[in-house]
Amino acid sequence: MNKIFYKLPAIALVLLATSCLKLKEEPKSFITGNQFYKTADDAVAAVNAIYYSLNNDKPEGQHQMYGSLLNTAMDMASDDLTSGPGTPNPNVRSLAILTHSSTNIRVEQMWQQHYIAVNKANAALQRIPDMEINQELKDRLLGEALFLRALFYFNLVRLYGDVPLLLKDQTTLTIDELQVPRSPKEEVYAQIISDLTSSVNHFREGSSGEVGRATEGASKSLLAKVYLTMREWEKAVQTSEEVINGSYGYDLMEDYSHVFLPAYKNNKEHIFSVQFKGFAQSQGHASTRRAIFSGIPGLVGSYGDQVQFYTQGNDKFFSVYKLFQPNDKRKNVTFVTSFKSPANGNYYGQLNDPAVPGDSIPFFNKYWDPAAVSATNESSANTAVLRFSEILLIHAEAENELNGPTAKAYTSYNRVRQRAGLTPLAGLTKDQFRDSLYLDRRLELVYEFQRWFDLIRQTGSEATGVGPEGKGTLIINLKKAGKTNAAARHYLYPIPYLEIQRNPKLTQNPGWE
Repeated sequence: MNKIFYKLPAIALVLLATSCLKLKEEPKSFITGNQFYKTADDAVAAVNAIYYSLNNDKPEGQHQMYGSLLNTAMDMASDDLTSGPGTPNPNVRSLAILTHSSTNIRVEQMWQQHYIAVNKANAALQRIPDMEINQELKDRLLGEALFLRALFYFNLVRLYGDVPLLLKDQTTLTIDELQVPRSPKEEVYAQIISDLTSSVNHFREGSSGEVGRATEGASKSLLAKVYLTMREWEKAVQTSEEVINGSYGYDLMEDYSHVFLPAYKNNKEHIFSVQFKGFAQSQGHASTRRAIFSGIPGLVGSYGDQVQFYTQGNDKFFSVYKLFQPNDKRKNVTFVTSFKSPANGNYYGQLNDPAVPGDSIPFFNKYWDPAAVSATNESSANTAVLRFSEILLIHAEAENELNGPTAKAYTSYNRVRQRAGLTPLAGLTKDQFRDSLYLDRRLELVYEFQRWFDLIRQTGSEATGVGPEGKGTLIINLKKAGKTNAAARHYLYPIPYLEIQRNPKLTQNPGWE
């Protein structure tokens, strides 16, 4: 029986002691880790608690990790998005124009939420092996925990570079043991690869797993993406081919809109997705309302997420929206230019340039839920972390870098293009193939928390954070899009100021001192 993971009971875990204040209150009862990890249900609850970090386990006042939090860091800081009129928060607005600092609250929250999640994975991985429960269940749960820890560290190392590599339940460590220096990113990547390789071996071969949970295919897919990021082309080709040719049942949805609509969630294209469920204890997708134009009768929208407009030629309102070809089927799924009022049936939108007929403002549409019109923050649309279309693009890119635009590279790439209604490509040089694929990757995955990482990855060796200013894909693209503050230091986020205060062994990234 398949089960979809949403909000499930979580055990209480503490990441760090942040104060030397001694409380006089004595708890009436407290369940320690040794008392908790007894039954199969306990083991399942412990791993469910890790999943809960993806969509809803956050300190008071913070945002969902795979909702608006990573959206702010991965998209709003990029050349695709900026903060809209409905974003009064100065921390978000500073990220959007790249004037943020190490004291930015969102930068701190990304660090904090990821390490809370890492610790939950550490606790499960440390304690479940000794539990006397069904071996198949034990193996599966350990595989899931390894996948999730690898995902969290993959985000951390791409966001911050060298980071503390903590692999034990931090509730069992002293403050001195917690205050460790940053591990070189090479060690972090080695651990990510080790976790994912081990994760694959913990699942039954070819098992599909329960809906919403990590699987063997998800672990291999993330591993292919890690190898692509590390520019290990041969391993990226091999691992992505294992996913493409495997017996997992992954494929492209014939209709691009069905990839995102809640009615088709967890479909054959979704390798791993963060689960959201509207009208169920605040588990709706928080990004939905931010993309909706404000002031529409009967429809609540804050319009906090706006496309980044910039000048190209004579067009003063150019954006990623205009990079789509007119016949690209992804265009009118990714964006809408008007919303229908549920109150009066009229359509509402806004023009860009009144001198250009039909030049309307595009609004992001991927997390729209037709069943949540009455409460737009209750969308049940999932966030796709790994889609089969991305695996095809990973395979095509790595194969091109390794061997040039071979028949294999074209086959994978053209599957994505043909689903979009675009003409299959042929006869390109290696550079032309790369440039074309980079564009299609951007259009295929726009507003899916991918763009920032892609800009850095495509920069190549300068993605260390110390590349010369004015060089590399990241800086060039951001400045082209009007984000003139872009500089070499933006290859990495600053280590949060508060974390350096807590742990004097932490050092700051170049340019953020």
